[in-house]
Amino acid sequence: MFGVVGVVDASNFVALGLHALQHRGQEAGGIVSHDAVAGFNSARRFGYVRDNFTKASLMETLPGPLAIGHVRYSTAGSKGAAIRDVQPFFGEFSMGGAAIAHNGNITNANSLRRELIERGSIFQSGSDSECIIHLMARSLQRNIPERMEDALRRVEGAFSIVAMTRTKLIGVRDPLGVRPLVLGKIGDGWALSSETCALDIIGAEYVREIKPGEMVVITEKGIESHYPFRLQESRFCIFEHVYFSRPDSIIGGQSVYETRRQIGVELARENPVDADLVCPVPDSGTPAAIGFAHESGIPFGMGIVRNQYMGRTFIEPTEQIRNMGVRLKLNVNRALIKGKRVILVDDSVVRGTTSRKIKQMILDAGAAEVHFRIASPPTAWPCFYGVDTPQRDKLLAATMSEDEMCEHLSVDSLKFISLDGLYRAVGEAKGRNNSCPQYCDACFSGEYPVAPSDMIQKGFEVKAAE
Repeated sequence: MFGVVGVVDASNFVALGLHALQHRGQEAGGIVSHDAVAGFNSARRFGYVRDNFTKASLMETLPGPLAIGHVRYSTAGSKGAAIRDVQPFFGEFSMGGAAIAHNGNITNANSLRRELIERGSIFQSGSDSECIIHLMARSLQRNIPERMEDALRRVEGAFSIVAMTRTKLIGVRDPLGVRPLVLGKIGDGWALSSETCALDIIGAEYVREIKPGEMVVITEKGIESHYPFRLQESRFCIFEHVYFSRPDSIIGGQSVYETRRQIGVELARENPVDADLVCPVPDSGTPAAIGFAHESGIPFGMGIVRNQYMGRTFIEPTEQIRNMGVRLKLNVNRALIKGKRVILVDDSVVRGTTSRKIKQMILDAGAAEVHFRIASPPTAWPCFYGVDTPQRDKLLAATMSEDEMCEHLSVDSLKFISLDGLYRAVGEAKGRNNSCPQYCDACFSGEYPVAPSDMIQKGFEVKAAE
């Protein structure tokens, strides 16, 4: 998500910001702008930002000093098929229009949707985000920010929101701060972004993170900060450090790149192996591989080359595309690999489909041995807060032990960083088990900070308290 207020042609800045955030969603994108003369205008398109929101003919239809945008990564609603599911969503209220873009997942969206439909609401999309618009419409509060506060008190799960009215840019994070949101300054204007890397591309100055449970309302008069929710301990998504965020972003005052490099250091300390070459599975495995090589003393090499014009296989919406995409996305540097005992450093193993294909590519190139070292603990539980992991029985680590996964992948060895090691890498010196968790690590631990109530109603069994 990205939003700008107080600059000429704000939509152009939003398009640039979305381009920097393309890694967060590749199915579609949308922008809503407001101009005093033209009013609200919107454009939603399938595909990459660069293929749509760089065209002058389109951007001229989005005038004004205020705009927000969103890139779609479907975790709710139809996957890539319906333009109606593409954000931002727009609604007209008695006090004027408002648009909203949301990252995360609302874990009680099905219950809210049923209730709202029974009371007469007519939904236009399959997205959980649309529930917020309908809750705002039914609120009796006097203005849009207050209606949003009222609506979000009914919402469970993870949400970072960028919204706009005719004169206001609004940013909100859920009380646990699961998903990121940052504030930037550009000239006399302001920007809200999912990551700091998008502020860099427009030349904005990073100011601070929006705090967990905070709502900021930005107008030409300045910024107002509100805390409409009960204060809780932050549980930021640790997978943002491992995979989701760009390595040139800053999270919690920490470089994502440096954190990933340190993950590789911890991984090498915990799981050494005698080999000839440390090779990353690009791109998100690269910093960890650099750290692993430095700590182990084994040479680093780019044994796999990534086609920069292909999307991330993890984010593509269908299994068929994932299976077809690996060889289009990655190619082996045969001259470097042949005859070597290779350590492949990857960010995660989810289904195992991609890992098996990469292993086979390395063997076909003449590698003597293949060892996997994974820069996250085993992903054994689905995420219900904004990362599209499959059902638990489709997760390799939920159905197999580490040794069984090693045999399934047919590699010479397979080791994951421990949860303690991951916590040490992100700055918790004592590790996870000797300090109060500062992160949401439910995908690894099964400990959900917000109960996934809709999924529980469908029969999902949460981990029993220890």
